[in-house]
Amino acid sequence: MKIVLGSDHAGFELKEDLRAYLSALEIDALDLGAHGQEACDYPDVAGKVAETVAGGGAERGLLICGTGIGMSIAANRFAGIRAALCHDPFTARLSRE
Repeated sequence: MKIVLGSDHAGFELKEDLRAYLSALEIDALDLGAHGQEACDYPDVAGKVAETVAGGGAERGLLICGTGIGMSIAANRFAGIRAALCHDPFTARLSRE
């Protein structure tokens, strides 16, 4: 499975932890930013992730930001994308069912 990752500056550290975790599981993870803790525009990152998933470049995308709300809204603007704000494995599983 290929997963694409994206975050804003507030979610950078968590994204880096997730990238390392996925690598340890030998899951291919494409990192589309942020690439540091400098301020960035989350809609741009969410758009790159959404376009990659919608275009078939990855099976799933993970978006991380300060609250998760902005990333979800931005990603859901793309055809074929259904982004959900998840806080735990239970809500993540329900978002896929």
